[in-house]
Amino acid sequence: MRFALSAFILFSWINLVYAVEQPNVILIMSDDQGYGELSRHGNPILKTPNLDQLAAQSIRLTDFHVAPMCTPTRGQLMTGLDSFRNGAMNVSSGRTLLRPELKTMADLFQSGGYRTGIFGKWHLGDNYPFRPEDRGFEETLWFPSSHINAVPDFWNNDYFEDTYTHNGQREKCQGYCTDVFFRETKKWIQSQKQGKPFFAYLPLNAPHGPHFVPNQYRGPIEEAMRKNENVVQHLKPARRKSLISYLAMCANIDENIGKLDQFLKESGLEQNTIVIFLTDNGSTMGPDYFNAGMRGRKVTLWEGGHRVPCFIRWPEGKLGPARDLDDLTHVQDLLPTLTELCRLPQSNLDLDGISLVPRIRGQVEALPERMLVVNYSRMPIPGNKKNMYLSVPRKEGAAVLWKHWRWLENRELYNLKQDPLQQKNVAEAHPDIVKKMQSHLNQWWDGVKEAASVPQRVVIGHASENPAMLTACEWLDVFVDQQGQVRRGVRKNGTWYLNVDQPGTYELELRRWPRESGLKLNEGTPALKVTDGQFRKGVALPIAKAKIQIGTFEAVGHPGASGQAITFANVPLESGPVKLKTNMLNEQGQEICGAYYVYVKRK
Repeated sequence: MRFALSAFILFSWINLVYAVEQPNVILIMSDDQGYGELSRHGNPILKTPNLDQLAAQSIRLTDFHVAPMCTPTRGQLMTGLDSFRNGAMNVSSGRTLLRPELKTMADLFQSGGYRTGIFGKWHLGDNYPFRPEDRGFEETLWFPSSHINAVPDFWNNDYFEDTYTHNGQREKCQGYCTDVFFRETKKWIQSQKQGKPFFAYLPLNAPHGPHFVPNQYRGPIEEAMRKNENVVQHLKPARRKSLISYLAMCANIDENIGKLDQFLKESGLEQNTIVIFLTDNGSTMGPDYFNAGMRGRKVTLWEGGHRVPCFIRWPEGKLGPARDLDDLTHVQDLLPTLTELCRLPQSNLDLDGISLVPRIRGQVEALPERMLVVNYSRMPIPGNKKNMYLSVPRKEGAAVLWKHWRWLENRELYNLKQDPLQQKNVAEAHPDIVKKMQSHLNQWWDGVKEAASVPQRVVIGHASENPAMLTACEWLDVFVDQQGQVRRGVRKNGTWYLNVDQPGTYELELRRWPRESGLKLNEGTPALKVTDGQFRKGVALPIAKAKIQIGTFEAVGHPGASGQAITFANVPLESGPVKLKTNMLNEQGQEICGAYYVYVKRK
């Protein structure tokens, strides 16, 4: 008995030490801010004193890479797997959905005894089972799809006093979006139980467009531009105006980083909190004025499309002095790194990322030599002329990274040491390098092509989301993801890939405008002045009826008494996979577009 009691006390003491040693984690990721949008990295206009200070206190990964667009980076961050393996490979077009069977970073933190919260942009699925509340996050404050004012977002959100989804319910929040997300993160941290660590994921929407920002942040940017006129003198007035607002959004982020740091100090949390800052892809503005010596921007395979800053700070973590590490690293390395630093349960899958802990703790002088592949599904929009730029995944859409070599589109080789701007294709001069990198690409593709070809399916009829709102941003391989496109009435249509959770009778309500707009199917809407800009006029479409096809069910319906929707009230569905197609028709039965919004309810 005495031995058992002693063993119990020892076991409890070990658990207590274990709990005390587990650090808190705050992971901050800005949206569309490039490597050059920090004054530490030489920006001639923008000042970022708080990010500069964070960098000065951190391990700085100087050859760190993400995907060239939002969703793939986020999926790789959450799973440690390549985007073609995890399913989340595009910003829209039915290819944002993170395979539901995969464990996320939040799942692992939750399994390890952490409280978990997300505040901002999720962008890995808006419906069950893909929402953050389905993927390991207890506290959730987020908006759907790619940006505020995307198709699934609350109608006419404009970055100020917006309505977000808070723990499953839509809720209006006072303040500017970035300020809100930082403020609510701090409030949630303050509410945590003593002794229980937290994981706070803070994926910002700024400085993603539209470039709306409180006006007071523009003044210092405009003054800096006047002092550095040679940097921007070639820009047309509209582009210059956009750059001012974009950099002002970055300045607001920096201010919030400083306030967060002060909060951590005052709360006694700074020493045992891991703070990580990175961005989700290359700059949208960099090549117009300053790109930190790189070629390319967001959605390109050149270095400026996917090389971004990554800072890791943990004062009590025995990481050694703040310093640069120039090893080739990737966003999918952060999951295995954090699971090791925080002593979390490991993912059941073999990961594409590797733990950086031995390197950042100085236990090894370099990481093992490795090749990385950057690939993603392209936007199916006019202007993407090459076949490889369609959303269907292709091997040739890749960049292979190895030391200072870059093999792009399976046809161009660049040597960054001799040619940092990637202007000279040296493939013919280095056939052995090409062969080695091409072989790696082929092997990688053979390992992902099967998974990449399988579309993920939103679930309807599940108790966790009934009713559900489906939107055009999930039409497979069709891009309709902006409320501006709904206002314009784009003449597009597509197919939803769904899973019916339970057999039964379903009600499907087809709309051109979302419910909260109060607009009728066939009416337009005037231009709208919002806090920091204007939304364009919404054109009227002559919608008189609609056709629906789901599984074996087909029918034509007419608007209800309100004129806002066409409802099919008794649709029999069996459980299992099914496709949904809608057609908005004029009086003559000619197709206009698909229903941008469909509300689905199991009765």
